[in-house]
Amino acid sequence: MSALGGSAPRVAMVAGETSGDLLAGLLLGGLCQRWPGLSSAGIGGPRMAAHGFEAWWPYEKLAVHGFNMEVLRRFREIWMIRKHLGDRLLQDRPDVFVGVDAPDFNLGLEARLKSAGIKTVHFVSPSIWAWRGGRINKIHQSVDHMLCLFPFEPELYHAKGIDATFVGHPLADTIPLEVPRAQARQKLGFDDAVPLVAVLPGSRRGEIQHITPTFLQTVALLAKQRTDLRFVLPVVPGLRELIEPMVREHAPDAPLTLLDGQSHEALAACDVTLIASGTATLEAALFKRPMVIAYRISTLSWHIMKHMAYLPWVGLPNILLRDFAVPERLQDDANPAQLAADVLAWLDDPARAHSVQQRFLELHHLLKRDTARAASHAIAQVLETR
Repeated sequence: MSALGGSAPRVAMVAGETSGDLLAGLLLGGLCQRWPGLSSAGIGGPRMAAHGFEAWWPYEKLAVHGFNMEVLRRFREIWMIRKHLGDRLLQDRPDVFVGVDAPDFNLGLEARLKSAGIKTVHFVSPSIWAWRGGRINKIHQSVDHMLCLFPFEPELYHAKGIDATFVGHPLADTIPLEVPRAQARQKLGFDDAVPLVAVLPGSRRGEIQHITPTFLQTVALLAKQRTDLRFVLPVVPGLRELIEPMVREHAPDAPLTLLDGQSHEALAACDVTLIASGTATLEAALFKRPMVIAYRISTLSWHIMKHMAYLPWVGLPNILLRDFAVPERLQDDANPAQLAADVLAWLDDPARAHSVQQRFLELHHLLKRDTARAASHAIAQVLETR
């Protein structure tokens, strides 16, 4: 089936983790609105399935953390999935392949498909502006069109002869400009006057194992220092059995509520969030929430990554604002005493908190571009060049 002549395209997609499934689901919503008969298949999750996506493998198969033994143990399995997926796509020949994030998996697959004449689009630019800038040559070989979430990115690609479009960030379209704080608090069962801290240690098993104990120790310390504080921790589906024993070990007496998902409600309701570096920090910024960004990974991963970094920031809010607008605590600096002090500093300085909230509001307006529609239009232009 051809995408030209008014008929709907066949789209292959790969999303590699929870955040990728979210982004891909939003994109599929726009594609299905443009082409109601669109069919899609590949690797994905429940948000994609809600738009009729056929998952040949679940996205959890690709979720790994850092440069560690987990990656080495699963390398052959992931390599075989990519090979089998590539074989199937070369046989079925979709109208376009859209790789959603997961560059270590997708770029190699995209290169194989592009060399065989299948149009390739990558949604979410790899952080060539932060680290691993040499990857731009691989992108040139792999990608017909890059869909960029941030306004400064397309120029970097155009300079290297790669077509690219700023489509805004889909989270900026789905998260309201005015935060529904009272509604979120009512849903979670918290009074408006209660000081509330949202604890977001990540969505992948690897990062949860590295970060959650420290976050829970911080919660326990904060609970002793400020008895009026309350805490919520959204738990990704399927990971409660991993987190509950950690809570019993590190924060058994803290007034901490584990939520089933509901990360957006937690961010809307909270006064400040203690959060792992990643896409969730941008969500927190779009909810206009002061935050403390922390990250801990294996020692090997840390030594590799710190020598590859170009920018002084790791958190997306700070990268986009080009400033240490919110604290970042990495590795040994991400310890309970420091993190607790950073959280209390936000709670004890309302003027500072208000200032960063205003900056986040300006950022929200910048990134709000009806991403699904803009990305669908860019993909349509790619299809027209076949």
